[in-house]
Amino acid sequence: MQLTLFYAPFTCSFVPYLALTEAGAQFEIQPVNTRAGQQMTPEYLKLNPKRKVPVLVVDGQPITETVAIQIWIARTFPQAKLLPADPIQETKAISLMAWCASGIHPNITRIKAPERFCSVPGTEEDVRRLAAEQLFEHFQIADDMLEGREFFFDRFTVADAHFVWCFRAGMRFKLDQSRFVNCMAHLERMKRRPSMQKLLAYEKEIQAEFAAAA
Repeated sequence: MQLTLFYAPFTCSFVPYLALTEAGAQFEIQPVNTRAGQQMTPEYLKLNPKRKVPVLVVDGQPITETVAIQIWIARTFPQAKLLPADPIQETKAISLMAWCASGIHPNITRIKAPERFCSVPGTEEDVRRLAAEQLFEHFQIADDMLEGREFFFDRFTVADAHFVWCFRAGMRFKLDQSRFVNCMAHLERMKRRPSMQKLLAYEKEIQAEFAAAA
């Protein structure tokens, strides 16, 4: 089985990179420089006409959307136990990932690119402020869920990978997230995992390559 992950630094392609590494999968990385518009090229659009990362290509077949990719990884590498074995708990983990993708992530996008959500001049800061407020509402829910727990379930799952990307992404915009002590502790635990250490090192490396090429 040949796996290729189309990855861009600081995007949610972080999530399947982490999951594939946790699964012990052998996979190739195809870096995508989104700032240079590589996701808009005809070659990339053949893989994903939605113009986004990540894409996981499995024996020539592209899989898009982070939640779908995560489920595929977990079910293809069951020995890694990346989803809970109990059907109800598995469904809850998928629900949590869907929340990350459709509830939390859009607010991060609004903070990053407010002009895409309102074209009225002078509204950028209002869009950012409202998005940050909604983002913090989500983080409070997650903080309550993590009370007294190391992970969202009895062990690390792909839901942890998805949420930690969301929480870390908020920090890129200098938001003060220190009030979410359980989320902060979860982030620190995740940083100690070899898979995330490998990912952060690669993220730094590829970002430097893109900067040098600019």
